[in-house]
Amino acid sequence: MRRQAGFTMMMRVLCALGMAWVGPVWSDPEDASKGVRIDPERLRSLGVTSEAVGLRPVVRTIRAVGTVQVDERRLHVVTQKYEGWIEKLHADVTGQSIQRGQPLMEVYAPTLVQAQQEYLAAQRAGKALKEADPETRRTADDLAESALNRLRNWDFSAGQIKRLQQQQSANKNITVFSPLSGVILEKNAIQGMRFMPGEVLYRIADLSMVWVLADVFEQDMGLVREGQTAEVTLTAMPGKVFSGKVAFVYPTLTAETRTVKVRIELPNPTGQLRPALYATVLLAAPTAENGRLITIPDSALLENGSRQMVLVERNEAGWYEPRVVRVGAKSDGSTEILAGLKAGEKVVVQAKTLLDAEPQLKGALGH
Repeated sequence: MRRQAGFTMMMRVLCALGMAWVGPVWSDPEDASKGVRIDPERLRSLGVTSEAVGLRPVVRTIRAVGTVQVDERRLHVVTQKYEGWIEKLHADVTGQSIQRGQPLMEVYAPTLVQAQQEYLAAQRAGKALKEADPETRRTADDLAESALNRLRNWDFSAGQIKRLQQQQSANKNITVFSPLSGVILEKNAIQGMRFMPGEVLYRIADLSMVWVLADVFEQDMGLVREGQTAEVTLTAMPGKVFSGKVAFVYPTLTAETRTVKVRIELPNPTGQLRPALYATVLLAAPTAENGRLITIPDSALLENGSRQMVLVERNEAGWYEPRVVRVGAKSDGSTEILAGLKAGEKVVVQAKTLLDAEPQLKGALGH
């Protein structure tokens, strides 16, 4: 009676899983609780093996597309704080590379000429009043210092001030120098033109470091973190892989595309990463907080409609238990197991091969 009760219980389980009884699946009712028996020699001839289930690092690869962009922190616009005229252009081509301190242009600005003259006059007055009382000398020194500060506020360099002090004569044309090393992205300066205070004359970018702005779909955002490794490939350079890290995840979502922008920073010492190039980004994202989950090879999973199952090895005599499992994400040839298996159990790895070779097994598994 006890054996019959165990046999009846197993039949109910199989019926609940939608399995058909194809006999003889078990040798006798006493072995019903062990599952399906398959000849071990047959398994070896098919090259079918079992593998122990364990906690393994699980990394899901997120794919995104993006473009190379200028690092906003390395972008500079050249404007002037005074009205003037461009007398001569030294940097006269868009895309030209330029070094920090290299001349961009020479300008004439009446305000600067007047400020130089006032400084020189105050300096000469101070020398002439050497024998005057302390209060008068202090006033003369303050006037000279005030005129000098005005020149500094108008971006006169230390070298230009030194030459002015040595020459003791105002320069009609003033040289404007590049504030950084980089590439001229935009040139609005034209020789002979008049410019106004604040007008953008040049836009210069340091491209030694660039950004890749990638669009990640909202369903993947929960797996993206700052500091994650990113591999970047460019349409313009197939086969070449650039490595970087996620530096920033933007706080807003683009409603039209349902994506969030992710910023990856890449060194660009040779300048081959040009702004606006199309890029493909692969992000390595752990699918669990500690990055370790129970996983099985994809070939161990048997799917039948809405059910997923595996063959669990019960003993070395060839007994296998068909077991329904609940799966999670798939990546890199592995499948997460959320329920139905525990660490240490063995599953048939090439289960699909076995299923194709043993038609009678399909009936037992409901296939």
